[in-house]
Amino acid sequence: MRFLLLLAAVAAAAVGVSSASAAQASSSRPAVETSSNIGTVVATPSKLGIYYWDVEKKAGGKIECTGSCLTKWPPVYVMGAVPKHVAGVMATFGTVKRGAKHQLTVNGLPAYTFSGDKAGVVNCDGVGGWHAVRPM
Repeated sequence: MRFLLLLAAVAAAAVGVSSASAAQASSSRPAVETSSNIGTVVATPSKLGIYYWDVEKKAGGKIECTGSCLTKWPPVYVMGAVPKHVAGVMATFGTVKRGAKHQLTVNGLPAYTFSGDKAGVVNCDGVGGWHAVRPM
């Protein structure tokens, strides 16, 4: 089982919105692998799994997680340019404006972490329409 950490420009730009998801990359390597409880997933530099939500997929990528949803599902904010592709990940990355910040998107869907996760542990894959992002 593996956890794929994006430490290239995508994750190097990651800025957490709470202490649970705060992270800054310190490496310029494109990817690092480490253990995970559910297999290979895309993660923040602090090893928190990145999720998307079926509700936003059905809404065509429109942000639907607002209010109390943000307490459980902190957005993955980014600063600077985000490359569209990262080696080893078959996804397209981008951003969506959320207030004055920019939220990471994966395949056009806003990206989140889960407040109940710990580094290397993904608790909500397939729960309530939330899915961990897989690299392939």
